[in-house]
Amino acid sequence: MTASPKPFTRPDTAPSVTLTGARLEFGGVPLFEDLDIAVEGGRWTCLLGPSGVGKTSLLRLIAGLTDAAASAVSCGDGAPIAGRIAYMAQQDLLLPWATVLDNVLLGHRLRGEGRPGGEEIARARALLAQVGLVGRDGDRPAALSGGQRQRVALARTLMEDRVIVLMDEPFSAVDAITRYRLQELAAELLAGRTVLLVIHDPMEALRLGDVVHVMAGHPARLDRPLRPAGTRPRDPADPTLRDMQVDLLRRLTAAEGKS
Repeated sequence: MTASPKPFTRPDTAPSVTLTGARLEFGGVPLFEDLDIAVEGGRWTCLLGPSGVGKTSLLRLIAGLTDAAASAVSCGDGAPIAGRIAYMAQQDLLLPWATVLDNVLLGHRLRGEGRPGGEEIARARALLAQVGLVGRDGDRPAALSGGQRQRVALARTLMEDRVIVLMDEPFSAVDAITRYRLQELAAELLAGRTVLLVIHDPMEALRLGDVVHVMAGHPARLDRPLRPAGTRPRDPADPTLRDMQVDLLRRLTAAEGKS
């Protein structure tokens, strides 16, 4: 008899992440140089800015997927960052020939850990239930809607059970209602973790972020952060949030002028 899977719970603590002195070139032109960013532990930091300014590159650099000169990434608790990050890209990146269940378990296979055992399979199915995909574990991605595919990608990210989660426009490919629901789901299931989210929608950033930065310029810099009050996901009808959206839109308009 297979044991019940360990429930997906909020971690007791999550470390801050600091990137210092980052420099990255594209085509011989620096996207950013001597760039610092501090991501607060256990909170959501959202990053906005014009296309091409280097937001995704910054995320990939922290994830260890891009080399950059003179940069250093560290965790506030002093432990190594390696093996503590889950990365969710803008595209769902599901393997079309694999089942939904196998896609959720992909990290297990890529690490060379052999065939997943009963506990891992039960945990993956429990996560699929949490994201509203009960009974779909044997389907192929082609049988799913865009929103359902994003839910599989979210379950795959959660399956890694990391305290640091990097997300690159994870909800942009779905309709407005599905995006709204996925925001709520992510806020619930990633509570207590250190999250850095690249995003384009100002209200989405204010709804989810504890700290919101605009990245702009050549080379790029981060502006003074906005800090929405209250618990995420926040109500977009909140007048205070609406006022902050106006401020954020002004910042983004100014950022476009610097690009």
